[in-house]
Amino acid sequence: MRTPAADSDSLARLADGIAALSGEPADSVLAALTDTLRSSDFDYERFAENFNALIDAVGLNVNRLARYLNFDASFISRIRAGRRRPAEPKSFAEGVCRFVASSVDDIGDIAALIGRPAAELADPHVLNIALYDWLVNQKGEKTDSVDRFLNKLDDFDLNDYIRSIKFDELKVPSVPFQIPTSKSYIGVEQLCAGELDFLKATVLSYSTEPVFMCSDMDMNDMASDVEFAKKWMFGVALCLKKGLHLNVIHTVDRPFDEMMLGLEGWMPIYMTGQISPYYLKNARSTVYGHLNYVSGAAALTGECISGHHDRARYYLTKKSEDIAYYREKSEFILKKALPLMDIYRAERRQEFTDFLDADSAEPGKRHEILSVPPVYTLPPELLGRILRHCDLSDDEQTEIEKYVADARERIERVLQSSELLIELPRVTPEEFDEYPCYLALDGMFCGKDIAYNYDEYSEHLEATREFARTHAGCSVRLNLRRSLRRVQIVVHEGEFALVSKGKAPAIHFVVRHEKLRDAIRNIVLPVADGV
Repeated sequence: MRTPAADSDSLARLADGIAALSGEPADSVLAALTDTLRSSDFDYERFAENFNALIDAVGLNVNRLARYLNFDASFISRIRAGRRRPAEPKSFAEGVCRFVASSVDDIGDIAALIGRPAAELADPHVLNIALYDWLVNQKGEKTDSVDRFLNKLDDFDLNDYIRSIKFDELKVPSVPFQIPTSKSYIGVEQLCAGELDFLKATVLSYSTEPVFMCSDMDMNDMASDVEFAKKWMFGVALCLKKGLHLNVIHTVDRPFDEMMLGLEGWMPIYMTGQISPYYLKNARSTVYGHLNYVSGAAALTGECISGHHDRARYYLTKKSEDIAYYREKSEFILKKALPLMDIYRAERRQEFTDFLDADSAEPGKRHEILSVPPVYTLPPELLGRILRHCDLSDDEQTEIEKYVADARERIERVLQSSELLIELPRVTPEEFDEYPCYLALDGMFCGKDIAYNYDEYSEHLEATREFARTHAGCSVRLNLRRSLRRVQIVVHEGEFALVSKGKAPAIHFVVRHEKLRDAIRNIVLPVADGV
């Protein structure tokens, strides 16, 4: 059956016929039919994709948006997932744009998302129109920064990375590096030399004091120099090889995609466990740029006027009194900084366990986006069967059984005061054969893969559903996309997002930065029907 076009003669005749039968005015019937057809022309798929991208890019608070639009927050979540459609989609989109234009302070993320200069969007009215045009009419590429980061983490193997850069073959030089007691640098070429001189002085000294690095300068002119970037990363690698710990304050007050790309670049270094990342809230100046590096051997400080990095001045010093001053300055800055994320590797296993135990007593909704069912829903008999066909010692088997029992006790505490949504992929036998599933033992930093067969996996999945049926406040949802195979995500609403990788190496990132945490929380996967 063909649908008549809006404003066509066929539609007008249809309206006349309905009016004659119903007794309603023909004009009213025609207007109702026209509105219906125009709504049916609305590209819901495009809108949902762009709507999700907007929420992720600006860290939009869905609960506040729901109150503004007088919608239930769960209904908006279903709109995002493509499972519901607003009755008046254009009015809904207009409301979203009004809310964003009136509530977002920094339009840099929006400008980057819709491909318009930020200066053009300074007027809220212009921003509203441009955003609506993008949201409804343009086929914008979905902002997949978080997905890209998580998939890169999922695929990342630190051992492969170490081999690729020949990290194990790096030799920390012992030849003294001679530079004057102090030196100034002006201009991009000299600024590059100043940063490399700082790293050389740090690597070649006998000091093992931690390194502090903080800069809010625009580094695009230096980062575009590929040779400098390689030398800079080589210098950082030598610092790590020497065993130095780096305290790095990241500039996150920038467009979301840029922030995520920066984190991707730092990720291999994060995996070493020798980095503590921080950020300063609302600290970036629109007038001044600053740089502060300090180690046990040298200090590098710099300043510029924003937009004029090519005329910045760096000052490198090896004077003990200068180093002491800048070390104290770095400690003051760190006291004002917030952790971008806490990173736990095997050597911090007890600290990680303590963190999980403490959090289990804190109220708040949890949402788990998992690649395999959680171990706390494993029946002891099924766990025993799985472990029996693995090459494990008695001690290893006992340790795993205790870990599973502890996890079950922990989640029981959570469910005493909080709701829990467990989200899992629907895995077909064909997908399972291509990518086998393993017990999620990342929290105990298990060095071995404990594999399911498909029947055991299916049995564990059913046990997880049964766990939800017998525990108030717990629910299970299956999605249709198995994009992550070794990464688990746990979101404690309003507190943190925990991103865990099971192997190569096992590592946990507790993300506290609000924009990044909420972007991870707002991941939406297509939901399987009938769940």
